[in-house]
Amino acid sequence: MARITGIYAASHTPVMLNFPQAIGDALRSDIFSAFRSLGQAIDQGQPQALVVLSDDHVHNFFLNNLPSLCIGAAPSYPTPVEHWLKAEKRVLPGDAALGAYLLQHAMAHDFDPSLSMELTLDHGILTPLELGGVPRELPVVPILINCVQPPLPSMARCHAFGHWLGQALREYTGLERVAILATGGLSHDLATPRMGMVNEDFDQAFLALLEAGDEAGAVAYARDHVHLAGNGGEEVRMWLVAMGAAAGAPFTRRFYSPVKDWYTGIGLGHWAC
Repeated sequence: MARITGIYAASHTPVMLNFPQAIGDALRSDIFSAFRSLGQAIDQGQPQALVVLSDDHVHNFFLNNLPSLCIGAAPSYPTPVEHWLKAEKRVLPGDAALGAYLLQHAMAHDFDPSLSMELTLDHGILTPLELGGVPRELPVVPILINCVQPPLPSMARCHAFGHWLGQALREYTGLERVAILATGGLSHDLATPRMGMVNEDFDQAFLALLEAGDEAGAVAYARDHVHLAGNGGEEVRMWLVAMGAAAGAPFTRRFYSPVKDWYTGIGLGHWAC
């Protein structure tokens, strides 16, 4: 039986890598320090694999084939897919056995995600790994959740998927230790007239519900108010999956700031396992 060594959540944006100087030195130092601290916490748990929850920004999938959920089961993943991202192109090791197990376990428990053995990962996954300094030899299993093009999986469905994911990992006998990293959000809006907006009220209320352990309240708040958080705010789905996987464990906010010059409400946190 595998032990979940930690469940972590962090915002992602390519601007952190491409235009770090767009914000002041003090704030940038605080944000990068928070990411390094999160990466160190992941490493201290000594996981043998890292399940990374993110979305695909219309790179691997498009309207001709757009799954709500996709589990990667490849032995490796090239990244980043974006030629313009200021990050070293490298290949992340995967854990094909764990990915295949999760797919089979999901099918047996009334979830039907798609499978891919040819994903090229984008900034959503690479940015927090880079800023966190997560060891490059740590195998990853990407789970991609559609947050880009409606119809999107409901907030409640994502939370239920998280409950299943935590159970599945705890029942896995192929490893002793595994960690989860949810990456996305918080409020931001891209390629619309609202681009650059950050809704701090939404972010603070959502994080407060996580801190209070109010799972039903967090799901309902995300469902009813995410339209106020910009199209990128839809990525709170990954946080809800992580909350479900935590199975009631307490959440701690590690950092939050509405970083308008990075177009994003930057948040980081973890659930104690």
